[in-house]
Amino acid sequence: MFAKALPSCFTVGNLFLGIISIILAIQDSWQYAAIMVIIGMLLDGLDGRVARMLNTQSEFGKELDSLSDVISFGVAPAIIMYISVFQNHTGLEGWLVTAIFPICGALRLARFNVYPGEPGYFIGLPITAAGGILATMALYNPYVGSPYVLMAGMLFLSFLMVSQIKYPAFKKMGIPKAIYWIGPLFLIALAICALLFPHELPKVMFIPLMLYALYGVKKSFDRRRRDEGNEEPVKE
Repeated sequence: MFAKALPSCFTVGNLFLGIISIILAIQDSWQYAAIMVIIGMLLDGLDGRVARMLNTQSEFGKELDSLSDVISFGVAPAIIMYISVFQNHTGLEGWLVTAIFPICGALRLARFNVYPGEPGYFIGLPITAAGGILATMALYNPYVGSPYVLMAGMLFLSFLMVSQIKYPAFKKMGIPKAIYWIGPLFLIALAICALLFPHELPKVMFIPLMLYALYGVKKSFDRRRRDEGNEEPVKE
């Protein structure tokens, strides 16, 4: 019984952190709100793996995971960006862009539930990665200067989620079972680092997530260029 409920516990934990992230953002604790999103990403990565390891996959778990992801990686990061950047520097366009991001995330999840993608690949940037990028990107606002630069970045992430760009999936990668027992210790260590370095930890996480997003774009351009180079001229 416990084995069947364990993956859903991770999923509910992810949802809980997403809600806490929104509350922290409203209270102007943007750094801690971003950290909640990052920890939620780890829980989101664990629930599916644990379900496959215990052979407890279910339609219920799949739907719960999607609903949780909309909150934790769609709504929460958008709220973080709006309150930390757009609220005092933009007007109606800030509202619009804030709404577009979770809407594209929901569309991305709905498409994934119907068409998971090709083996080894996601179609479109996963909402987990997009939400992690957005939540941590908000912390770079003092260095950017203009909120419209971040607004453009937010729209770019929204586009990537609903695009046809392929992104490598790591679900099938073999992970030693010991990792699942070490995972809680890692989460505790991450929480301690978050308390000691709340301003720096989210910024560091931005770099690998953004590289992942740009990797898919680069590969898409490379494939298109290669396909165009292989096209034979039409004979008249």
